[in-house]
Amino acid sequence: MELSVRIERWPLAGAFTISRGSKTEAVVTVVELDDGTHRGRGESVPYARYGETPDGIVAAIKAVQPALRDGLDRAALQRVLGPGAARNALDCAYWDVNAKQTGHRAYELAGIGKPNPLITAYTISLAPVAAMAAAAEQAAWRPLLKVKLGGGDDDGKRIAAVRRAAPRSELIVDANEGWDADDLQRNLSACADAGVTLVEQPLHEGRDDVLAKIERPIPICADESVHDRASLEALAGKYDALNVKLDKAGGLTEALELAAEAERRGFVVMVGSMVATSLAVAPAVLVAQRARWVDLDGPLLLARDRTDGLRYEGSRLYPPEPALWG
Repeated sequence: MELSVRIERWPLAGAFTISRGSKTEAVVTVVELDDGTHRGRGESVPYARYGETPDGIVAAIKAVQPALRDGLDRAALQRVLGPGAARNALDCAYWDVNAKQTGHRAYELAGIGKPNPLITAYTISLAPVAAMAAAAEQAAWRPLLKVKLGGGDDDGKRIAAVRRAAPRSELIVDANEGWDADDLQRNLSACADAGVTLVEQPLHEGRDDVLAKIERPIPICADESVHDRASLEALAGKYDALNVKLDKAGGLTEALELAAEAERRGFVVMVGSMVATSLAVAPAVLVAQRARWVDLDGPLLLARDRTDGLRYEGSRLYPPEPALWG
């Protein structure tokens, strides 16, 4: 199997802002695997939160090239590379090329039914109260909004303003580790008052033990605290749900296993992605078939997507066509 890998930059339609910072472009890594007849693609997003960089991901992928030429398959890849963006890009490219080699769609190879359209969340970025209210008002027709918080003392005002601006939308909140133990209860109460149905990662990974000691008025979802199946033991008692992302899990192979194991342990499953093109999001659609909440709006936040990108009708997301992936 021959390998090619490259870094691509995709401008966003506007700034994407969370508690850790803001960005105006999606920097992605694209892998192609070629067996001489069939070519498969995969895309991942280096996650700076975990020390990943585009150049570092490219180097990690290229280091596997000799093994690929010697016949490394997707199962062996799980042992050669750990969870993260490098393995994700390769793993998803394997699924794509294997689908083309066998003439079966990726969902068939995964042993799951034909995927259905999904309703995805749409993100309201962290901003001053008035700006978030204005953004929510423009998106108020959407059934599910994901509200970024973690911006200090005004978070209660932010979520109240969003609720007033979007009275009929289901709201989920993502604090991206931006709260601390001192303001946790106040912010959870403000979210409960606004009718929020889920709060993602309120506290920093490793400083979230307090979640097991408080009454949780809203289900709490692990994001930064969960990667692959090895993460699950530490989440028990602290979280009610978890956000499965292919870039954290290291690809579709582990993400499918992670979602299934999470359900067996009693967690509710959410499926999300980084801000990326449809090529990165397409494999996550398969995992999202079993999710209570779906957050796969990355391509909607771009100034433009791939020409063979996913089909969105408002907030309704349709499964990928073979020309894109799988």
